[in-house]
Amino acid sequence: MGSFGVVGRRVSWRGRRGAVVLALVAATLVSAGTIAVAQEAGPPVVPGTPCTATAAACVDLVGLQAWLFQDGQVLRGPVPISIGAGGEDRTPAGRFQVEWKNKDHISGESGAPMPYAVFFAPGGIAFHEGNLQTKSAGCVRLAHDEAAAFFDYLQVGDEVQVHDDAV
Repeated sequence: MGSFGVVGRRVSWRGRRGAVVLALVAATLVSAGTIAVAQEAGPPVVPGTPCTATAAACVDLVGLQAWLFQDGQVLRGPVPISIGAGGEDRTPAGRFQVEWKNKDHISGESGAPMPYAVFFAPGGIAFHEGNLQTKSAGCVRLAHDEAAAFFDYLQVGDEVQVHDDAV
């Protein structure tokens, strides 16, 4: 009877080990399929940009450029930009919505003019006209014509995507 118990345990252990391996393989295959489906289900990335077709405005913090999109197509851009200096003055990455606009805004912090301001992120972060040769306090600066175009095109509620990864 003793040997039956030992054999029984070996068979049982092998059976359990086989079941565990089979379960792990099945779980891996199921999760891989789920990941593939999840990636395919998202909106497409607009070619040549880091942003998806759901955005109305796209910012590439690494390449220092921005775009306007209409129906997933580039409407304007890439255009050169200047961004925040970093640290507390960094330009935040993420998905945002245009909150409000002010053509002749004056900064409450510094008193600096912010023509064609389109506010889209917490802390008063906006697109606006400004010097492209210097860093901002977190805003996305644009040349005059570009700032006017962003101001005219973007509407409250439009999606703005800001990426800090390379395309």
